[in-house]
Amino acid sequence: MTSPEELFRDKMIAVRSIPTEIRRRMSPDQFATVQPRQIPHMEADGWVLDKRNKKSARMHKPKPHDVRFEDRVWAAFAKLQFASLNRDRTFEICYGKNPDESQHIDVFAADEEVVLIITCKTSETVRTSQLKKEVETIQGQRRGLIRELKKEFPSHKVKFILATNNLGISDQTAMRIQEADIIHMDEEVIDYYISLADHLGRAARYQLLGSLFAGTRIPNLDREVVAIEAHIGGHRYYSFSIEPERLLKLAYILHRNKANKNLMPTYQRLIKKTRLKGVAQFVENGGYFPNSLILSLDTGLRGPRFDPFPKHVGKTRAGILHLPQTFRAAYVIDGQHRLYGYAESGRSASDLIPVVAFANLQQSDQVKLFMQINENQQAVPKNLRNTLNADLLWHSPDLREQVKALKLHIAQELGESKTSPLYGRVIIGENSKSTTRCLTIDAISRGVGGGNFLGQFTRTEVKDQGTFYRGSNDATHGPLLEFLTRGLEYFKEGLETQFRLGGADGGFVFINTGVESLIRILSDVVDHLAAVNGYNPRDVSPSQLSDDAIPYFDPVITMLSSLDSGQGLEFRKMYGSGASTKYWRRLQQAINAARPDFNPPKLAEWLEDEAKQYNQEAQEMITELERFLKTDVRRRLEDEHGAAWFKDGVPRKLQIEVGKLAAERNVDRPLEGQLQPWDCLYIVDYQAVMTPTQDVWKRLFEKRYTRPGDENKPHGWKARSNWLQELGDVRNDVFHGRSVSEERHSFLVTLTTWLIKGQEDNDL
Repeated sequence: MTSPEELFRDKMIAVRSIPTEIRRRMSPDQFATVQPRQIPHMEADGWVLDKRNKKSARMHKPKPHDVRFEDRVWAAFAKLQFASLNRDRTFEICYGKNPDESQHIDVFAADEEVVLIITCKTSETVRTSQLKKEVETIQGQRRGLIRELKKEFPSHKVKFILATNNLGISDQTAMRIQEADIIHMDEEVIDYYISLADHLGRAARYQLLGSLFAGTRIPNLDREVVAIEAHIGGHRYYSFSIEPERLLKLAYILHRNKANKNLMPTYQRLIKKTRLKGVAQFVENGGYFPNSLILSLDTGLRGPRFDPFPKHVGKTRAGILHLPQTFRAAYVIDGQHRLYGYAESGRSASDLIPVVAFANLQQSDQVKLFMQINENQQAVPKNLRNTLNADLLWHSPDLREQVKALKLHIAQELGESKTSPLYGRVIIGENSKSTTRCLTIDAISRGVGGGNFLGQFTRTEVKDQGTFYRGSNDATHGPLLEFLTRGLEYFKEGLETQFRLGGADGGFVFINTGVESLIRILSDVVDHLAAVNGYNPRDVSPSQLSDDAIPYFDPVITMLSSLDSGQGLEFRKMYGSGASTKYWRRLQQAINAARPDFNPPKLAEWLEDEAKQYNQEAQEMITELERFLKTDVRRRLEDEHGAAWFKDGVPRKLQIEVGKLAAERNVDRPLEGQLQPWDCLYIVDYQAVMTPTQDVWKRLFEKRYTRPGDENKPHGWKARSNWLQELGDVRNDVFHGRSVSEERHSFLVTLTTWLIKGQEDNDL
């Protein structure tokens, strides 16, 4: 009978085959080489032909979602350079006394010190799960599996990992997994380790081990360094030099990622591969960095062991510092690229790098120090500052800062929680932007703060309590997040096409101004319900509030879904400081039109101001257009008729009218300010000058005065100049105090862009 040792060994993939297998597993497709006669049958089963050879054909089709995720998990641990990995999906380990008591293992990964047993659970679409069966299975089989593993791996540490994809879990489920001594990794954590391995290679494994085995002893680590002990800013620190090889085993980087969610607050940016390569090349070429790495040593309540030398000067002492001998004992606050640049270097065991190590800095103090360092060097991006402040300010003594943290935290959670309609849509930390991940924490935070959910605060007091504020961040967070989730989910379902588009062409709702405005509408509706129903929103469940609010959400959905592409573009192009206000007021207006009982404060005043907001700019554009027409049309007549340009170029009836008008206006004007008849033309008169005959229009004016897009306008050649009539109508509205619509304002912008700025032209 085959021994357990032989069974394990026989089912491990050969080390030399791992790189090829990684490429296969990372591919979202499966491939097959078949005989040509099999092609029709394969195509009927969803396969696609890649290449046809003389005697065979290469075909592919997408992997099933469970295989795709399991392969990705396997590839993650292969990239982390675990040398012992299951060869295929048939790997099993016996956990009982009977031969049939064996468990299929999705992913098996082992190195010289560690064995990882990984169970994969995935869903094709995002849903919630309690993972009850999976947790109970691991708990029931753990002892038997470890007993079997110890036969081949007697001194190895064993960890059980539950890897999930598209599964949201509650805090209660997360606690049950943790209490079962199981590590949970979702797809974002798996992607993090894949990315980290691509950047760091083998050194990335220390980050994983630090997470899995924090506080566990690192064998054979030389822990002593010569150091100087001193104090600064109320903190004790040690200055010393150490080989990168030693420090890499202790070091841990608090990357802003779900892999480190249980270690909040976290603050580091993901290592940049290009920068790391530059550092590595610099080191290999003999370069060095004289500035110190900044660390925080996690040495427990007793602090680090330090054996001072007999003599010291002042408060500074030299001596032997005993570094902690455990995984995740040194948090890297500054210098991660300098440290990991040595990861693949032959000089990592011989070079000495300078270090300043603080003793047991609180993570909030680490964040502050990180931000101080980076504000004076490479500025921390705003998105990352927001995610840091969501943690850093949560318990601030300043109520205003607490509420800021609450808004940021809610925005972040709306982007990170799988139960949120905005899951994966919010740019968090230094995540890259895409057509769907196009929302910022800032915009969502403004939406929450712009409404009346939280209220107004001074540093020490609640000035005006909002509809959801329950006295503290912890009490307010849950109900407000639930209500926002329900409300945004309703908008998502009602505006499905817009949700799919996100920020892509044609998308104008699930972008920053749109989502900010939707959140403010949610607050407006709560205020209205409180007024008309006479209840306190803090005493009503979020689900009840959502149900009561739906009749007021529907008009918004109806209005937004009825807009054509041009109208949608107007919403999309609302830029600047007033854009979100304009968008939000339009949504209020839609509800008010359908339900007149909904009349938010200052909506009527805003509509009145909005009606005339374009007048000043319109007047300036009209004046400029009139000046242009007066000069350019006259020049063309002079070029055609010379000194007789007015007599021969202006229709006789119009000459008489403007002659009389000039005479009337000149009665009260001084001699030196007398008007000429040409000065008295109205805008519409220029159309009469341009179109006395088709020949005059074509020779003198057609090319210059056919508006772009009107080249083939119906109703004959004369219709191409009809825009002058519309311009005259707008001019009358402006100079008689009537409001200019947004549509007519856009018309003036188009004319100015074409005639004055010369940025557009027709096709004639």
